[in-house]
Amino acid sequence: MAHLCGLCLALRDDHGQLARMATNYDGLIISALVEAQVPGAEASAKWRRTAGPCPLRGMRTAPVATGEGARLAAAVSLVLASAKMRDHIDDRDGAMARRPVAAAARTVARRWDRAGARTGGGLGFDTAVLVDAVDRQGGIEALARTGTPLLTVTEPTETATAAAFGYTAVLAGRPGNRVPLEEAGRLFGRLAHLLDAVEDQTADAASGAWNPLTATGTGRDEARRLCDDAVHGVRLALKDAEFTDGRLVHLLLAHELRRSVDRAFGGSCAHASGNPYGPGQSPYAPGGPGFPPNNFPPPEPPRRRGLIAGCAVWSGLCCTCQLCCRDHYEDPWNGSRREGWCSNCDCDCCDSCDCCDGCDCCDCGCDCGC
Repeated sequence: MAHLCGLCLALRDDHGQLARMATNYDGLIISALVEAQVPGAEASAKWRRTAGPCPLRGMRTAPVATGEGARLAAAVSLVLASAKMRDHIDDRDGAMARRPVAAAARTVARRWDRAGARTGGGLGFDTAVLVDAVDRQGGIEALARTGTPLLTVTEPTETATAAAFGYTAVLAGRPGNRVPLEEAGRLFGRLAHLLDAVEDQTADAASGAWNPLTATGTGRDEARRLCDDAVHGVRLALKDAEFTDGRLVHLLLAHELRRSVDRAFGGSCAHASGNPYGPGQSPYAPGGPGFPPNNFPPPEPPRRRGLIAGCAVWSGLCCTCQLCCRDHYEDPWNGSRREGWCSNCDCDCCDSCDCCDGCDCCDCGCDCGC
């Protein structure tokens, strides 16, 4: 959450309120990678700050990521969001079929391209590699036919994410990490592209939209094989990089990627019945082998609000759809933990798993407590 909020605030501070629409979960990985590589003392002083109250946090303050990592994440997110917007315009998706809406969206996309280039340039990162990859994507898709290798279609995405991941090593002052992180980024881009294709294939077929699996005649078994190989490759690449504190990065890029693949293909957790820590338990729980030392004070007890303040926060939760869409939220009046209205609508056995469940870390020798 610190990295997600940091990305959102970096977009706002550098590019205005509208740019916050480009906030995305994939982008926060850039910020997390930078912070994971910088020295510990420097990270605490330079890469975190306390942000003010926000409706999406129940009007509470919170520590958020800041500095060059958040700004690089913002630049990458803007450029890729602009590309996605242009893709929707070209496909005439939804409201983009209307000319006035499409014209306004093109203006926003051009503005985000320039803004991302400006921020990236200030950090020494040339966003032209991202723009070039996006521009090549349309031509590659137009030429794709049955029998075209699927990895030919994913190559532009792989190139863009490799450049972004690799540059985190430069910002963190660890040039030796650049090559392994570029490899991790390349495979992450492949996964992102393939998982989107798998999840959207049915809807794309119904609407007549272009889908890489359908266009190349690639079956889901082959797509699953490519995804599994990519997850394994990301894990191996991370082992070749040096981190000051790589626990969050490992959880995101090793464990969560595996769970994402299982969800996309309707698979189940490989260790669902064999978690040595007990059902739903994690080695990162207090007292577990992966739990970090307690260097921080215990959290403050929930703060009670009055009637007016509670109503204001409740309105914010309602207007931002948190009451229904979040898994959990804090009660606006007494701060107690409550479940979102739709938290149980999409049941999945993987929801009961945590760190080790659903990945094959028992064979990889990772240091997370598996």
